[in-house]
Amino acid sequence: KMAFSQRHLIFSLLGMLGLAGSVLAFPQEVHNVLELSGSLGNKARFSTDVAVDKYTPPDEMDQEFWYKNAAEELAKRLELSQPSAKKAKNIIMFLGDGMPIATIAAARILKGQRQGNTGEESSLSFERFPYTGLSRTYCANSQVPDSACTATAYLCGVKTNIVNIGVNAAVNFNNCTASQDPANRLTSIAEWAQNAGKSTGIVTTTTLTHASPSGAYAKTANRMWECDTDVTSYGVDASSCIDMATQLVTQTPGKNFEIMFGGGMGKFLPKTIKDSHGTAGERSDGVNLLSRWQGLHDGGVLVTNRKQLLSVNVSAVSSIVGLFQSKLMDFHMDADASYQPTLSELTEVTIKKLSQNENGYFAFIEGGLIDYGNHYTQAGYALDEALEFEKAIQLARDLTDIEDTLIVVTADHGHAVSIAGYPGRGTNILGINQHDTDVNGVKYSVLNYAAGPNQYLDETGQRIDLEGILGGDEAIFPSYISKDQGVHSGEDVGIFASGPQSHLFTGLMQQSTIPHLMAYAACIGNGQKLCD
Repeated sequence: KMAFSQRHLIFSLLGMLGLAGSVLAFPQEVHNVLELSGSLGNKARFSTDVAVDKYTPPDEMDQEFWYKNAAEELAKRLELSQPSAKKAKNIIMFLGDGMPIATIAAARILKGQRQGNTGEESSLSFERFPYTGLSRTYCANSQVPDSACTATAYLCGVKTNIVNIGVNAAVNFNNCTASQDPANRLTSIAEWAQNAGKSTGIVTTTTLTHASPSGAYAKTANRMWECDTDVTSYGVDASSCIDMATQLVTQTPGKNFEIMFGGGMGKFLPKTIKDSHGTAGERSDGVNLLSRWQGLHDGGVLVTNRKQLLSVNVSAVSSIVGLFQSKLMDFHMDADASYQPTLSELTEVTIKKLSQNENGYFAFIEGGLIDYGNHYTQAGYALDEALEFEKAIQLARDLTDIEDTLIVVTADHGHAVSIAGYPGRGTNILGINQHDTDVNGVKYSVLNYAAGPNQYLDETGQRIDLEGILGGDEAIFPSYISKDQGVHSGEDVGIFASGPQSHLFTGLMQQSTIPHLMAYAACIGNGQKLCD
């Protein structure tokens, strides 16, 4: 493959020339916490009060507000006829990061078109689940959320401020002191499961310290505090404010995870050594967290590629850490299939390992690069990642017993992408709407983003003909607001459920109610339980 520097240079030149119809894709970090916190351009970078630019209702700063809300939403569902009294021994939560209903619909169409059909009549595995609902995704101080406050909602059961993970909304962005106050720290459903004697694991196609999986274990006032070097870069003392990689390896519940699969190896290793992928570590404190993890897990094994993963005898090891890239994992379409495992392969090993526990398990499995495809406004990548996600869900349903394993599929937030106009049946979902034009007689794309890097305008500001530009997997799709990347959206996202107590996941609910419903079904946690 072309070296990163060459690819980046070529794309930069294309962008300056206005010709960047497609990009040689490589997942790069897209989340700017200063923008997310509302402080970009009018606050000092290291200020601990940057979130004051966004209002948090005072009563929502207390986690009890959200626990009460969840109890009320559960009670409403229990007033209805209950079609099943079966308890969930196992819970698998699948999270499609940045997967709005528009992306689900477009992925469904692409799936059908890849099979030689018109596409609209196709369906994704989880769309065939018997129960569906909607989740309200706003966070405590933001109309449109990020993946940190949402992870806190769907894993800890509490809505918090944007950029926070595992702490309540009394904690402001970058405020280490507030984040360490026991009154502000939350527990996750992973910890509830461990307390009930269940096995636990996290899987992602991003990094183990990325916002979504971190909701299962981390407590932080800044989602970017992934290693000590990151903490210091935000003007905070890394010796007193523990980074997320260290939390994962040394603190409850992370240190008890039996499965940890994803990218981001550099966050666990010092700068003085190279990781298994040939890249220098990122830590400044000299600590090798993987050596520390190994010392804490005599029967644990570290794997860094597909061959190693698939050769593990899950019955012979106590736990498995899989770190398959230095940073984010590669998009499925770009990945070396002999080197990087697929999400389905990660899912299969996870289920085989965790299911050895007779008390059951909780697994969190994320299709994290759907979000990145949408941020790049490269719908081809986003949809392909969504199709990899739905394959993993089908495999999980096939490998488990619907009588004892609850599977819940949802998204953390949407993206501002639409399926627009009146294209005919079978129109290439990644192509041009051949059945309509703008006021100047120019045809337009089926998929469009509200914001992104390319508006496809000529020197007079008029839209150009996109024939020959769109249609390929790597194309950058049009947007009307000029930004370096696509942005999240604030509409409700779907919930799809199958298995014991899946009937509870219907109607409209706060995102923070989701883990409470899962806990009720499995008889774990401190709230109301099916077994009561």
